[in-house]
Amino acid sequence: MVKINGEKLNIAGKTVAEYLATTNYDPKRIAVERNGDIVPKSQYGDTLLCDGDNVEVVSFVGGG
Repeated sequence: MVKINGEKLNIAGKTVAEYLATTNYDPKRIAVERNGDIVPKSQYGDTLLCDGDNVEVVSFVGGG
């Protein structure tokens, strides 16, 4: 199980990119943190999610 934004999901073995493809997140407007480290956007397709990982996906909101 992988914990994403506090919710446990059975997605171990998928990449960050594969997970994001199943969501409504705009990849241009998010940051992904895995186990306390920021995952560079260029590595989303290579970063495997493993059992026990803790992931936070943060959306940037514009305004002013």
